[in-house]
Amino acid sequence: MPKKYHIPVKPAEPRFHPIGKYATVEFREDCAGSCRQCVKKRCVYNIFNENVLHMAAMEEPEYLYTCQSCFRCIQECTRGIFSRAINPDYRTLGDDYWRAELIHRLWYQAHTGQIPVSGAGYRGPFVAPGFDSMWTDMSEIVRPTRDGIHGREYISTCFELSRRVTPLRFNDDMSIASELPTILEVPLPLLLRLPSDLVANENIRLTTAQSAKILGTFMFVAADDITPALEPYADFLIPSLTIENYKNHGEKVRRSRAVEVAFAAGIEPVLAEIRSLNAEAPIVVRVPLDDRAAERTCLLARADVDTVTLHADDHGNELGTESPRFIKDLIREVHLKLVEGGLRQQVNLVFSGGIAMAEHVAKAIICGADGVEADTALMLALECHLCGRCRESLSCPVELDAGIDAAWGSQRIVNLMGAWQSQLIELMGAMGIREVRRLRGEVGRSMWFEDLEKENFGPIFGERVVPGP
Repeated sequence: MPKKYHIPVKPAEPRFHPIGKYATVEFREDCAGSCRQCVKKRCVYNIFNENVLHMAAMEEPEYLYTCQSCFRCIQECTRGIFSRAINPDYRTLGDDYWRAELIHRLWYQAHTGQIPVSGAGYRGPFVAPGFDSMWTDMSEIVRPTRDGIHGREYISTCFELSRRVTPLRFNDDMSIASELPTILEVPLPLLLRLPSDLVANENIRLTTAQSAKILGTFMFVAADDITPALEPYADFLIPSLTIENYKNHGEKVRRSRAVEVAFAAGIEPVLAEIRSLNAEAPIVVRVPLDDRAAERTCLLARADVDTVTLHADDHGNELGTESPRFIKDLIREVHLKLVEGGLRQQVNLVFSGGIAMAEHVAKAIICGADGVEADTALMLALECHLCGRCRESLSCPVELDAGIDAAWGSQRIVNLMGAWQSQLIELMGAMGIREVRRLRGEVGRSMWFEDLEKENFGPIFGERVVPGP
């Protein structure tokens, strides 16, 4: 059995006081001041450690970042002086997709490396657009694995970037006759790529490259941005090229373990030339997720491309249309198109855009992905507020543009990926699945709101009419 993959998480304190969801409002004039066991001292989440500092600075109200909404302090205060209010700054975080609650949970995971919990339980909608209209299903368990995050059994989260040879041919003595390519295996179905529209300086690229090395995964980076500072991490970088600039980076192609090229008309001769420079490196082609994505992926599979990375926008929406579909439907379309053409086993699919939670990783794989990319979530791990000031060339409120300590930043990203992997393993353990590659395309392990509604209510009420834009 191979060595168990382990992500070394440890707390990485935020540099700035995060925007808390709740504010504590206290009527201190009614406080007895003599309680031997003040409810603040009994907080199971220890969120009142700095309370004395807040009181000394006369800061009102007190914003609680790690509060888990159990409301024990409010219920058990003998004088009833506590109340809670939503922090108005919290409401301004993010947008309609990268919601404040989501950002808050990503900050927590990057800080602690732990699975987020809520004392009040899940209070979100039963169903919502996107990934929230899809649920994982554990009803067909034969026997749950006993691993979870406790290590008693082995659950593999590996996938490959290299091409699979199908079918295998054997000699009469049962030795393999097929020519086998070098296998490039990644221990986690997560690759890293910094978003191009947020702060992306050399310091942040160095931070992310260090994270990739610790995790054993890969970071996609534009070939022009690979500076001498990144050279120590070359084994964990995949240079991104275009058909216009690939000739300028021949040395990087020869040294890399994999190479990515942006899709464009007439790409086939470019792929052949790159393969001649480095026959061992898997070739990755980056394709926009538009209405031609499935067709282009089939063409690339026939052209012996090893992996295709398909990207939606940062909200997970289809590109180039006024009525975009969500990424989960696009993954399914590309996957089934390859299955229909008998090509699915010949190419790996990695999707990006809107991957914001650990459950999105599992759901994308169930839809048909081999792996996904983390992008915007990486910036949130570094305390980004998604305020958009950097897009307007304004200063960053958490000083990402001024530079951060790379060791601190890489630990925050490692913590986030560690929390995501723990949740993926817990889900697979509950399903009785020990291999993440077995989860690919397993829609039988999921429930889709659209299908359930059609099957159960369609015969009674008819088909739902979706209003146009």
